[in-house]
Amino acid sequence: MREQSNVLGDPLEPCGMDPLTGFRRDGHCRMGPGDRGVHTVCVVMTKEFLKFSKEAGNDLSTPRPEYHFPGLVTGDRWCLCAERWKEAFEADAAPPVILEATHVATLEFVDREDLQGHVWVE
Repeated sequence: MREQSNVLGDPLEPCGMDPLTGFRRDGHCRMGPGDRGVHTVCVVMTKEFLKFSKEAGNDLSTPRPEYHFPGLVTGDRWCLCAERWKEAFEADAAPPVILEATHVATLEFVDREDLQGHVWVE
């Protein structure tokens, strides 16, 4: 696959391998055909965000074996839809972001400053 860039202008780094994330389940928040949700923001799950997402109609914490989805817990890294991250940001529930693994296409939906204000610090 062609190299893709992160929001810092560098090559896109992996987001998460356990659980395996990405629209194509390759560990990267890559852009590609068929990804209408724009799963480009690499985040670290928080209890607050999982609650927000469930209340917004997207339950990410419940396992869905029929879709090979393990359910997420606090601390999991996941490629989140750019618009969902923006929604959570506007509701003060945005999870922290890993900029090195967040695709540059995210900047079509979210301001760089907003992402930089929510950087994951280990």
